[in-house]
Amino acid sequence: MRIAQIAPLVERVPPTLYGGTERVVSWLTEELVALGHDVTLFASGDSVTEAKLEPIVPRALRLAGIQNFTAHNIIMMDHVAARQDNFDVLHFHIDFFHYPLFRRLAYKTLTTLHGRQDLPELPDIYRAFPNMPLVSISNHQRKPVPPVNWRGTVYHGMPENLLNEGKGDGGYLAFLGRICREKGVLPAIEIARRAGLPLKVAAKVDPADRDYFERDVRPVLEQSPHVEFIGEIDDDRKLEFLGQARALLFPISWPEPFGLVMIESMACGTPVIAFNCGSVSEIMEDGLTGFVAEDVDEAVAAVGKLDRLFRPTIRSRFEERFSARAMAREYVKIYEKLVTSDEAVAVAAE
Repeated sequence: MRIAQIAPLVERVPPTLYGGTERVVSWLTEELVALGHDVTLFASGDSVTEAKLEPIVPRALRLAGIQNFTAHNIIMMDHVAARQDNFDVLHFHIDFFHYPLFRRLAYKTLTTLHGRQDLPELPDIYRAFPNMPLVSISNHQRKPVPPVNWRGTVYHGMPENLLNEGKGDGGYLAFLGRICREKGVLPAIEIARRAGLPLKVAAKVDPADRDYFERDVRPVLEQSPHVEFIGEIDDDRKLEFLGQARALLFPISWPEPFGLVMIESMACGTPVIAFNCGSVSEIMEDGLTGFVAEDVDEAVAAVGKLDRLFRPTIRSRFEERFSARAMAREYVKIYEKLVTSDEAVAVAAE
């Protein structure tokens, strides 16, 4: 099958540091190539892939210091439109930016929604383009969306050999991701304090969250000797960071669409203690791969139950449910239904 993957231009594919969507696009692209498909990746020129790369900009926009991505997205849409006849499926990972230009080609497009869907402006765009085929990354993500053309839910998956099972012998709890109010770094600090364990925080501080970090988080860090703030880390450091942790703390307070960090932790055999928000109850198996808590009190209690969990079981559940190969195969099923739909067959016969 001839497949185009259209990625955001903010980060390279895969990203050097933080960048969840670009990381997933990379894992999917490489697995599709490994499965024998003819894949073209539209992305920044510094991307690394076994697929055919169509570079839209020389370098990831964030690294180039560009904050407004609209102009370059328009350029990318023009490139994709000019080559659309070369592909059986156009798989977009850029929200709804392509809808007006590709609405007449809806039969050969697929859009994966990677972000939160509870924003007030989003229902109008979905009502305006109800026929565009969509994929959700969790069932919970769908809840705010009006009736649309859902083609499936595909959970994210990552390469099985990217992270390996660790021993969990570091004696600390871990927090990994991004510093912002909804990701829950302050509850994580409180959970670790009350549990009597050190906490290591490996997290990025975006410019948009700098004021929050300086005003609300830094003073708490300075008064919390049990916390070590490491900053942003790359994939090479995640194995040690997650693998040695007793557990990953994920005390979110927002409708998380998926939560890659949960499966990264599971890949290391490290249990996750997460608040019951968004996709958490779909990704986590309470009492098997970690614990789903309603509040700080339950999370502290869960720390005391970590010895009941078996790290090889957590790792095996990751392999069964969240491998990149499993993700790619689910997408291929959806692609095949697209290209064999009545509309696609009729257009091919013209």
